[in-house]
Amino acid sequence: MIVYGIPNCNTVKKAMTWLSENGFKAEFHDFKKKGITPEKLNEWCEFFGWEKVLNKQGTTWKKLDLKEQKAVVNKESAIYVLLNHTSAIKRPVVEVSGKAVLIGFTETAYSELKSHLL
Repeated sequence: MIVYGIPNCNTVKKAMTWLSENGFKAEFHDFKKKGITPEKLNEWCEFFGWEKVLNKQGTTWKKLDLKEQKAVVNKESAIYVLLNHTSAIKRPVVEVSGKAVLIGFTETAYSELKSHLL
């Protein structure tokens, strides 16, 4: 299991705590330091939809100039923005066996994942 995010994100902290408390050993991938590939973003956008991967509620998105925001009209333009502003990726993204399974954090979704994995 790999959890993608940034370490100072409260949602990532909640997810990592929940996983640990529920017996999961997760590798953490800090995409601010380690980066993220266009291929990985494409996989996530295919699975979740680019509209969900791009966090329009976060400060990073809100700080982008209006021209850059309006240029995001499809998966390709979203991936371009996400590669240049990794903090705009909705966090965390959880992969199990190399496949994306969760984005964001809700206890309900993580509990459902637990029941499928155990």
